[in-house]
Amino acid sequence: MERVPIDGPLAGLRIVDLSTAATGPYAVTLLADQGADVIKVERPGIGDISRWIGTATTGGISALYQMCNRGKRCVGVDLRTERGRDLVRTLIARADVVVQNWRPGVAERLGLGYADVRRDDLVYCSISGFGAHGPYAGKGAYDTVIQAYGGVAENQKDPDTGRPRFSNQALADKVTALTAAQAITAALYARERGRGGQHLELSMLDAVISFMWVDSAGNDVLRDGDGSQPGSFVADVRPYAFLDGWGIATPTSDADFAGMCRAFGVEGYDDPRVATIAERRRNREVGHALVTRCHEAATGLTVAEGIARLEAENVPCGIVLGPGDLAGDPHIAAVGVLEDDVHPTAGRLRQPRHPTLFGGTPGRLGAPAPTLGADTDAILADLGLDPDQVAELRAAKVVC
Repeated sequence: MERVPIDGPLAGLRIVDLSTAATGPYAVTLLADQGADVIKVERPGIGDISRWIGTATTGGISALYQMCNRGKRCVGVDLRTERGRDLVRTLIARADVVVQNWRPGVAERLGLGYADVRRDDLVYCSISGFGAHGPYAGKGAYDTVIQAYGGVAENQKDPDTGRPRFSNQALADKVTALTAAQAITAALYARERGRGGQHLELSMLDAVISFMWVDSAGNDVLRDGDGSQPGSFVADVRPYAFLDGWGIATPTSDADFAGMCRAFGVEGYDDPRVATIAERRRNREVGHALVTRCHEAATGLTVAEGIARLEAENVPCGIVLGPGDLAGDPHIAAVGVLEDDVHPTAGRLRQPRHPTLFGGTPGRLGAPAPTLGADTDAILADLGLDPDQVAELRAAKVVC
């Protein structure tokens, strides 16, 4: 498939991606969107396990694999062989960044750990579930395990039964990926400032705890606080049930709260006990009664009518949409969030563009995710191997 170089902010940077599943691959594909040249190393046969996870798996290209591996080149290498490991060491010797998310100790046993491939200018990112140290270091970790340990499931527990609930998405994987992408670019900036390369160690648990504590651990942050806010301050937010769909209003300011009440014809918002956010905190039951009346009034309105009333009062509000609804949304269409493409084996694609618009060095989505070993010949040719040498390696099942 044709791969046109992306002249984004990371153009000229080479990354060797040894990671699998979602955390490392998603972090690296965001860097590929920004222009990095990524070589993804996968094992012959099954390849990255994410090829076979999720919806619409077609010929080893699932939706998850596409979203986490677009814009990359793929070389199939058996790391159980010394020759295969030597090939990867050669790739790393020509790279700026290495990313792996194996359990602690695996990279070292393969001779591909930081100490094995270290250079003064190499940025090496190790991602794991619990980090390289501590009593949990050797535990296996997938998204829901980290959601459990990191506070996500408890934070979303059923208010009536106390039963923990997990996010309906791979929240821990994606939060870790975003954290990794930021850390890698920070390390590259430090390198450009003359401070050399370095080893980045990131645990999924650390990333999720950092993410959760922003708004979901107030009583633990302010140890001498009033204890008035168990869990997140958005924990009690309820969607509006309109006649033909769902919506949401977020009345944060005093003007917003009054506007929401006016939008639904609910009187009492000028009661001194709810006139300010401080008074609403002190008189929660009064404010809650007004919100309940707003929800009752909304059941007699269509989504369009309810949102129009809220917008007329300048109350922050929105319509509840699913992924399949976004293409028909006028704002999404106007700003070009979704882009269509065709994968040579998986067929038609629709995916969001890179979220940040760079004014001077624009990024864009790379080529569709590669089939297993799609670029093996070209990548090995770049290392100086001739076709006969590549054929011999393939016959020996070192590469695919």
